[in-house]
Amino acid sequence: MLKQRVITALVLLPIALGGFFLLEGAAFALFIGAVIGLGAWEWARLAGFEGQPQRVAYAALVALLLFGLYHVPALAAGVVALGVLWWGLATLLVLGYPASSRYWQGAGHKLLIGLLILLPAWQGLVLFKQWPMANGLILAVMVLVWAADIGAYFSGKAFGRRKLAPQVSPGKSWEGLLGGLLTSLLLTLVTGLYRGWGGAALLLALTGAAVVVLISVVGDLTESMFKRQSGVKDSSNLLPGHGGVLDRIDSLTAAVPVFAALLWLAGWGVL
Repeated sequence: MLKQRVITALVLLPIALGGFFLLEGAAFALFIGAVIGLGAWEWARLAGFEGQPQRVAYAALVALLLFGLYHVPALAAGVVALGVLWWGLATLLVLGYPASSRYWQGAGHKLLIGLLILLPAWQGLVLFKQWPMANGLILAVMVLVWAADIGAYFSGKAFGRRKLAPQVSPGKSWEGLLGGLLTSLLLTLVTGLYRGWGGAALLLALTGAAVVVLISVVGDLTESMFKRQSGVKDSSNLLPGHGGVLDRIDSLTAAVPVFAALLWLAGWGVL
């Protein structure tokens, strides 16, 4: 298993880095769209569709919607806003699981939720490419999420006692959440001091980082909730040793639109 994980990572890492940071414009939107399309194919399975025709059809629908969004940029603000609203609702659903599952039992509900997860993530990344420090923004949200994951893993291993959401993901603990949050905040603080941010700017950055990290945890738990309800361990086997695409981007699907909304509120870019 470890060998598989390493080989897969070595193959995918240069592709991912090149796609995220070297591509621009339509090529970047298409690259991210391909990732989102694979995620849609996996999500259809979580929604209860095992047959390939239905799963491919759902992925095609998502691709068509992305094509439309790319050509109608005026919809970007609404898409990001829908993403933020969804992740606020998802927080309540995760906290209330399994009782909350009665609100999204139907396949139609699950397919709609898939759109609320996938489309805003794509839209946020496309917006980042159009804003100042484009690649820096993409790197920032990724590093925040990765730092939180790493911090949560080690602090959870060392100190984890109290379960965070035992009905959803038994392996996660409150101590791990706190460790991951502190890791990301420390990284933000060091970055801010290095770049000479003033007190107000630093406080704003720390607050934003905390919000992004906490909502990224909700993204992770949300996919875990749907996988648990569907009785599957991984969203697919597309990535040997790593599970599926959704298993790798679940945290980012939540973090990206929320980060985009926070940046817009701070006057960073135009929606």
